[in-house]
Amino acid sequence: MHRTVAALLIGLALVAGCSAKVEQGTAKPVGGDNPPVAKVTTAPADGAADVPVNVPAQVTVAEGVIDEVALTNPEGTPVKGKIADDKKSWSSTEPLGYGKTYTYAGRVTGTDGRPVDLKGAFTTINPAVQVRATLFPGDNQTMGVAVPIKVEFDADVADRATVEKALTVTNSAGVQGSWAWLSSREVHYRPEKYWPANTQIHVEAKLYGVPYGGGAFGRADVTSDFTIGRHQLVKIDTPSHQLVVQRDGQTVASYPASFGKDADPNLATPNGTFVVMQKFDTWSFDNPQYGYTNVVKKWSVRFSNHGEFIHENNDNAANIGTNNTSHGCANLLEADAKAYYDSALVGDPVEVTGSITTLPPQFDWYDWQIPWSQWQSMSAL
Repeated sequence: MHRTVAALLIGLALVAGCSAKVEQGTAKPVGGDNPPVAKVTTAPADGAADVPVNVPAQVTVAEGVIDEVALTNPEGTPVKGKIADDKKSWSSTEPLGYGKTYTYAGRVTGTDGRPVDLKGAFTTINPAVQVRATLFPGDNQTMGVAVPIKVEFDADVADRATVEKALTVTNSAGVQGSWAWLSSREVHYRPEKYWPANTQIHVEAKLYGVPYGGGAFGRADVTSDFTIGRHQLVKIDTPSHQLVVQRDGQTVASYPASFGKDADPNLATPNGTFVVMQKFDTWSFDNPQYGYTNVVKKWSVRFSNHGEFIHENNDNAANIGTNNTSHGCANLLEADAKAYYDSALVGDPVEVTGSITTLPPQFDWYDWQIPWSQWQSMSAL
């Protein structure tokens, strides 16, 4: 009897001892039932639709660091991106594609040491229309001091302000200029005065992904780097019968010329500041209204889309230097026409005075016929 009671007491004591030990050492596995502390944010968010393609995708983490991130297109190709030095964020470094679903994957580690998986997907916008833009001048060209910078679109631009904000011009001379919309498909840039000689110019049209309005978006970015050459201009005072070439402020040539007929406003060489647009070794002139077609002349330099050129016309030698008898062009003797042709750059200004006719600003390139204040008002911004 005494042995049984003693054994029972010893057993109870052992049970009580085990129970006390568990209570004193109570602990849950690291983290237990608490959620991980790391908080991951993605932009675009999981499930987002109609996402812009020209805004970087981003992953950020609070109370943790990024271990790895992958953003892949439908073909499984990763989008290029970079984790920040502090490992708190990741950003894509290349544009996204139109109308594609992208998938996030990766992992972060919280300050509690626990990992969190990154998952999600979003879809980019799929434009109804993608508009192509072209830029002039192109790369590595040397242009005259009056050259305009032109961006032309293959469809109308409804939201001109948004598009214009995507256009930038920088130059080595620090010259300021302004964009002006000449139509719903064409915008030009020029400074108040001619470009300084030898200026280096960089143009960026960051148009990919830009909304043009009406469901249209930019198809691609375009850029250009070109140079302004020496400062050369042509001065034509029609009653003088002389075509004067000035370079860097000095007269370097004065050629006898015959300009448009003085008494006929339809044929007179018009007043205005024009720009050399094209050069041709030979050019065929046609004007059936005045009775001639396929009249081929050498060393032809176009300075207006109204039809004006500087060119050789030895057939009119008797009037060159004495009478204005052309249909609006500047006629020179062949040797003089060749000498001028060789000196001319696209973009050189041609300043005409003394005529009975002044053209309205509507025949390319008419940028310099528009007063500066009016030009600035033609910006969409």
